[in-house]
Amino acid sequence: MRVLVADDERLLADTVAQGLRKLSMAVDVVYDGDTALERLGVNRYDVAVLDRDMPGRTGDKLCRWLTGSGDNTKILLLTAAAGIRDRVEGLGLGADDYLTKPFAFAELAARVQALSRRSAPALPPVLEQDGIVLDSTRHTASRDGELLALSSKEFAVLHVLMRAGGRVVSAEELLEQAWDEHADPFTNTVRMTVMTLRRKLGDPPVLHTVRRAGYRLGR
Repeated sequence: MRVLVADDERLLADTVAQGLRKLSMAVDVVYDGDTALERLGVNRYDVAVLDRDMPGRTGDKLCRWLTGSGDNTKILLLTAAAGIRDRVEGLGLGADDYLTKPFAFAELAARVQALSRRSAPALPPVLEQDGIVLDSTRHTASRDGELLALSSKEFAVLHVLMRAGGRVVSAEELLEQAWDEHADPFTNTVRMTVMTLRRKLGDPPVLHTVRRAGYRLGR
């Protein structure tokens, strides 16, 4: 899952991003609306967390732009305005959800996860394939009942592969969905992560390299 966090409160934005990354999300952070618009025009995001009162283009304007452009990115608006009228107005702009400040990170994370499930064809929070069980809500993965000790990136890669349902996933697609904009596309980071994930999944092998195409999960 790839998320954009846009808020001019830098400490808040960085703290939210750090927490979401621990849940194996790829997160880009910006501190004003104009930069947010640039990122939205270049990258595909599952969820955008937008502050309503940012300098430059406000979260309201970005929300209108996203809904008007037909973009499928789900929008979570953040604001200090807690009145019912404010919430109704925010949702009326086309936002998918609304959260008032201050908020508990656990609630924000749960809302982002729920929105991400709506940004693509509906998938259950628990995925199962070839004895592998991945629970995106509890952030756990196991194979044949044995809990897997995965890093955040290994978990994210496994999630992308399981969502593909046996389809071959290219290295470029993995890089886009499991890493943020700071990832270097010319490094072997995807190959190394897949290699360690394959080892942790154990035998019989279930994660395969398809030459010149990418990677596939399945026996």
